[in-house]
Amino acid sequence: MAGGAWLQLQVALLLLEVQSLLKRLNKPPLATIQSPDGDIIDCVHISKQPAFDHPLLKNHTIQMRPSIQPSGMYGEAARPFTQTWNQNGEKCPDNTIPIRRTKEEDVMRATSVATFGKKTHGSHHPRLAGVTDGHHYGVASATGDANYYGTKATINLWQPTIATSGDFSLAQLWISAGSYQNKDLNTIEAGWQVYPALYRDEKTRLFIYWTRDAYDQTGCYNLACSGFIQTNTQVVIGGSISPVSIYGGPQYEYDYLVWKDLAGGNWWLQVQGKYVGYWPSSIFTHLQTGVADTVEWGGEVNSPRSTTPMGSGHFPKEGFGKATYSKAIQVVDSSNNLKSPNGVSLIAPLPNCYSVMTGFSSTTSWGTYIYYGGSGCP
Repeated sequence: MAGGAWLQLQVALLLLEVQSLLKRLNKPPLATIQSPDGDIIDCVHISKQPAFDHPLLKNHTIQMRPSIQPSGMYGEAARPFTQTWNQNGEKCPDNTIPIRRTKEEDVMRATSVATFGKKTHGSHHPRLAGVTDGHHYGVASATGDANYYGTKATINLWQPTIATSGDFSLAQLWISAGSYQNKDLNTIEAGWQVYPALYRDEKTRLFIYWTRDAYDQTGCYNLACSGFIQTNTQVVIGGSISPVSIYGGPQYEYDYLVWKDLAGGNWWLQVQGKYVGYWPSSIFTHLQTGVADTVEWGGEVNSPRSTTPMGSGHFPKEGFGKATYSKAIQVVDSSNNLKSPNGVSLIAPLPNCYSVMTGFSSTTSWGTYIYYGGSGCP
């Protein structure tokens, strides 16, 4: 086969693969909303969402709300969770959930169709934090307990500038069990991120992630694969969040709570007091019948040149209004109570580029808190 014809065949096969993925991800909507930020939001019947393509969820009965919520939460913020797509009052019809439509160009930006919506760069977890793989951390890890049934944090919202299109910058919480070495690491992750290669722009977006095999074959961002079951009709996972904090000006923050509902074993996500949905226990191994052995909070940057800023781009010592924080940090114990962690250890392998510090306030709603971030390395 001549070179030109072979190339045309490869392009045709690639496009077929892309269209197959798009058909799988973009379920037929009952309504569609054009977001001011350029996103297309499809209102998909709750029973037709991508989660139910998972072989373990074919006969799954949707749990519309958790059986019980952890007690003892503090530091709850009063303002609503605001996203760009419904800032003018748009809403999806009853019994549907809003899903950000995946476009052909979104998939084409990925390194391959198979890796779309998945983590593909080196190590992806603070417990393997190094200084050579391009992933950089300013993170705190809970200490003093063997098991964790969930965690909660109020995370400060920023919009860092990305140095290179393949870079990302985020703030999140991690819930983990298993190990990288045995390739059985289970994680549940939630927070905000700026990631042009995934979303085409530098807007700050709500994100989630999961894996049960150390980021090898399973799991994905948001709803880019089957797994997470969304129940909320007003939150777009992967949708942009606005407004964001301003250096020396107004600060914005949102509560994130993830916990294991002991009645059914599912791991629920709540954002700013609203149930978003859950990771069914059946998609995990360690987190299916067991609980987490590690929880972390903080910032991560993927930047091989270490030039993309973390958080606000300013270091923890600058404090409130200037550095990024996560406050009112709590863990869920075996009695379904939220409490301050017994202790925290700090992870910042490149402290001159990205760092983290911790503190505790018994007189305010901040409780256990961390400041983290940095401008990167010159």
